[in-house]
Amino acid sequence: MTTIKISKKPIDSTRPQASKAPVRRTDPSKRDRTVAPKPFVKPQDETPVEHLQSRAAAPTESAPSKASQRNHRFDGRLRNEAPRESSESFSSPTPRPSLDDTGRDTPRRGGKMRDGFEVGHFNNDRTTNPMFSPKPLPSNPDFPRLSKRMAELGFCSRREADEWISNGWVKVDGIVIDELGSRVKMNANIEISKDAEKHQSEVVTIILNKPIGYVSGQAEDGYDPAIVLIHPDNHWKDDPLLHHSQPKEFQRGFLKGLAPAGRLDIDSTGLLVLTQDGRIARHLIGEDSTVEKEYLVRVEGDLSYNDLDRLNHGLSLDGVNLKPAKVSWQNEDQLRFVLREGRKRQIRRMCELVGLKVLGLKRIRIGSVTLGKLPIGEWRYLRPEERF
Repeated sequence: MTTIKISKKPIDSTRPQASKAPVRRTDPSKRDRTVAPKPFVKPQDETPVEHLQSRAAAPTESAPSKASQRNHRFDGRLRNEAPRESSESFSSPTPRPSLDDTGRDTPRRGGKMRDGFEVGHFNNDRTTNPMFSPKPLPSNPDFPRLSKRMAELGFCSRREADEWISNGWVKVDGIVIDELGSRVKMNANIEISKDAEKHQSEVVTIILNKPIGYVSGQAEDGYDPAIVLIHPDNHWKDDPLLHHSQPKEFQRGFLKGLAPAGRLDIDSTGLLVLTQDGRIARHLIGEDSTVEKEYLVRVEGDLSYNDLDRLNHGLSLDGVNLKPAKVSWQNEDQLRFVLREGRKRQIRRMCELVGLKVLGLKRIRIGSVTLGKLPIGEWRYLRPEERF
C-alpha cells in the first residue's frame, strides 16, 4: 500500500487573489436591508388634500407613535378612537355598528371567545354587514338531487350516479339528463341504460383475511393499508372463481376505486370487504345499515351474569346508548359478539366497561358472507351468488 501525502499549495503573494463573488448584486434603487426602515407617522387632523401633500414631503424622523400601528378600521381611525362624525372622513349609506368593550367591532382572525368578543349587533345585523350572508335554507325534500334519488332507490352509489349522469346513461321520464345537480320529483321514472349496467357488472368486490399490523384505510403511523395485500401472489389458490369455466384473472384496473367497506382495527384480524360497488358500500356502512357483523373475542378477566347482560344491552359510549347486541360465551376464554353498528374500537371499549381485557379479536362474518377457510393474508372474489 502506498500513502500519498498532499500538501497545501503555497500562496503566491505576487499574484492577485480573486475575491468571492456575491450571490446577488445589490440594486441601488432598493433600500438597504441591513438598516431598519424609517417609520411613517400618519397625520390625524389633516384633510385628504393635505394628507397627500404631506406624503410628498420628506418622511419624518420622529419616534413611532400609536398612529404608526397597523390599522384595520373602515374609516381610517385607530382602535381606541371613537367613530368619526364628519362626512368628509367617511360616508356610508347605512350606520356602522358601535364598538364593544375591547375597542373592536370585529373579532380577530382566530376566534371570538379568545379575544373577548361577544356576539352583538355586528353579527346579527345583515344589512350593515354584507360580509355575513344568511344561512342557506334546506333543499326542498320534494325535489331531491337525481344522484341522491338514484342511491335511495338502490341503483348505485351517489358517486357512481354522478359518473353515469355525466356519461348520459340516465333517463328521467324518457329524457336524458346529463347535468350534475339536476333535481327530480320523488315519483319520477328513472331509467338506466345498458351501458351503465355493463359498467356495474365489471366492478369487483374482494374478501380479505386481514392480518394484524395493517390498517383498513389510508396508511398511518408507518403501517401499510390492507389494499397492498390485493396482489396476484396473495390470491387464494382455492378461490372458486379461479376454477370456473371462465376464470376471473386479476387486472390492475380492479384496484381503481377499490375501498374498504367498514373498518377493522390494526390490532384485529379477520374479514375485511373491499369493493368498487357503491351499492355494497352503502349497504354495509350507510347510516341506515342493519347488517350483522360477527366477531370472536378472546378476553381475560371475570365476567358476571349482570355484566354479560350489560354487554347485550345497557352500555353507552361517548354519551350515546349502544344498539342491542348479541354476546355469549363461545368457549371458556372466548366471547362471541354480533353487532349491528360499528363504532370506533367498540368491542374493546365495551369490554373495558365490564372489567375485561381483550387479548385477540377476529371478525368471521358480515351479513351472510363468512370468512370460511380463507387463509390469513390472502383474498378472494365475492361470488355472484353471495349476498351480504
